[in-house]
Amino acid sequence: MLSKHSKDQREQLEVFALSELVPEDHLVRKIEEAMDFSFIYEKVAPLYSSKGRPSIDPVVLIKMVLIQYVFGHRSMRETIKRIETDVAYRWFIGYGFSEKIPHFSTFSKNYERRFHDTDLFETIFYKILRQAMDLGLVDPSVAFIDGTHVKANANKKKFVKKIVRKETRAYQEQLDREINADREANGKKPLKPRQCSEEREIKEI
Repeated sequence: MLSKHSKDQREQLEVFALSELVPEDHLVRKIEEAMDFSFIYEKVAPLYSSKGRPSIDPVVLIKMVLIQYVFGHRSMRETIKRIETDVAYRWFIGYGFSEKIPHFSTFSKNYERRFHDTDLFETIFYKILRQAMDLGLVDPSVAFIDGTHVKANANKKKFVKKIVRKETRAYQEQLDREINADREANGKKPLKPRQCSEEREIKEI
């Protein structure tokens, strides 16, 4: 028998927890359960003033970056749009249905003020990515930056470390390009290019 599903359910009010809508086997759950993000607060504390307007929670900022990297979204703008409508992403960064996801301009201002003139973002993202690879949540044998495949031998820890370093720097360069394009579109000067040797070790924290 031919039937048509009623669209009335779109307007139906229901009471449930956000976590109930995130599948138990979703990757964000595995990341949240296995990885430690708490160290970020201690590392960034000196960069924040006790006065002024509240900023984006630094762990939220890093989690937004991780969503873009792990799920392969092309830009931070696209990532933010996905977070707005994706229940699992909202749950991962700790935002409810009614909370407004930070706008790209808000994200970029926080990034510029806290991280651009330091190596802290590079250090934090390196540790996060290293954790994810060590736990098997990100496959180090095939790393992705701008759609480029970098093949690695996952059995060699030294080579995995090198891949993480390359991925960290390539991602930060990609993020800087996107922020600079937005700054130039709004009549602002681009961020100064960062100077770093490809072979320089990233300090462990």
